[in-house]
Amino acid sequence: MDTKKPDIVEEPDLAYGNYSYADYLTWQMDEAVELIKGKIFKKAAAAPKRIHQKVSGELFLRLGNFMRGKKCQVYSAPFDVRFTRSSKEDKKIYDVVQPDICVICDLEKLDDRGCIGAPDLIVEILSPGNSKTELRHKFELYEANGVQEYWIIHAETRDLLIYSLIDGNYVPSRLLTSGDVVESKVIEGFILDLEEFFEDIE
Repeated sequence: MDTKKPDIVEEPDLAYGNYSYADYLTWQMDEAVELIKGKIFKKAAAAPKRIHQKVSGELFLRLGNFMRGKKCQVYSAPFDVRFTRSSKEDKKIYDVVQPDICVICDLEKLDDRGCIGAPDLIVEILSPGNSKTELRHKFELYEANGVQEYWIIHAETRDLLIYSLIDGNYVPSRLLTSGDVVESKVIEGFILDLEEFFEDIE
């Protein structure tokens, strides 16, 4: 089996590449990568800043506690989410990402390797090394594949933007910040008081 490292493109263009999930499984990388439209995206070269990890951990904990006893499940990176086009065969899957947090309510989408199909909610927490990927390429990927709700959290500026899928297109919220209380439209009953949430992030 060929485990040679493929070339990583810092900012691939949007044309389709040649790599599949079958290739992805053979790689022995020194760094985390994602696959979008068959091209390799390098995640942030260094470990995320502590505030990124604190925000991610705290939100994951709150979602996990909320999900207790409910049918939905919450996962945090590294956790592969595979988006399919026409087939679930590894060699025909060209989009594999590792969102910071995702919630899946259709448990049939889960297998031993992660999630195959669109999670109900995806949360990405931005850092200087990944903003372009999250805001452009992943936005289009999540919208096209039917992720119902996409949260983008700016950890350092303590604000949040929510994209809700309506008639196949993402509709953005206004920029939400301290003083706002956020209620998920797809995870019924989950509420986040941003002032209280970010006060715990030091």
